[in-house]
Amino acid sequence: MTPPEVLSRRENGEWSLRVVPNRYPALRTEIQLVREGLGIFDGMAGVGAHEVVIETRDHRATLADQSVDQFESVLRAWQERMADLSRDGRLKSVIAFKNQGVSAGATLSHAHSQLIALPFVPDTLETELRAARRHFDEKERCIWCDIVAQEVREKERIVLESDQVVALSPWAARSPFELWILPRGHRSSFQSAIGQELGAIGDALRTILRKVDVALEKPAFNLFLHTMPLRTPENDFYHWHLDVKPVLTQQAGFEWASGCYINPTPPEEAASFLRQTEVFP
Repeated sequence: MTPPEVLSRRENGEWSLRVVPNRYPALRTEIQLVREGLGIFDGMAGVGAHEVVIETRDHRATLADQSVDQFESVLRAWQERMADLSRDGRLKSVIAFKNQGVSAGATLSHAHSQLIALPFVPDTLETELRAARRHFDEKERCIWCDIVAQEVREKERIVLESDQVVALSPWAARSPFELWILPRGHRSSFQSAIGQELGAIGDALRTILRKVDVALEKPAFNLFLHTMPLRTPENDFYHWHLDVKPVLTQQAGFEWASGCYINPTPPEEAASFLRQTEVFP
């Protein structure tokens, strides 16, 4: 049985989107936050939250099959749940992500994404924040704003662009057809995105996923959000964005041992291929 919903969208008496606690959560809010030293190691109780966003009532449809309004509804659901979870002072960050396909880690076929709230800031985000601060301290500019300006000027790695959004295959992409979706306007936190900007992001994400489906024959993929830790004031050095990674290769011994990635498809080729891929409206 599906757990009781914590958020829903309803039209004409039927739900179009629901958010429920995960039946098999990685973390739980009811657990007391306890930290302890274990010799040279540190242990922490599994406090947090793990929620599932059921993106559509249609069991056979994928997110790419949905309307622009439904895409925006999913993104707004992420925002609303992040705002609610931020009220718990024990929680420091929220990971919003989507795994589609078995090889991407999905265990359910029904279209869904997930939110996991953590009692700490992950090392991956901390590393990104430090690099962003260093760039800003040296140049007094946001690194992602600089990336957008350069990519729009050069065009080689741009997949699509509008007045409010840019989608590109990043320089030195870690895997084939890795894609970033960035708002042109500078905002450090996803929660601060409002109005037409969020709709434009949803529209771009919808187009990107449809291009990927057509060009790469519906591969499994991971979608995840890069944003500031919870309750962090807006700042000039960080820029929230989405990352889409089709699962076309596997990490193996070299990648795990070196931290380097072998990508057989240059981002310029990936972007060109996707630019030329036509999708239905």
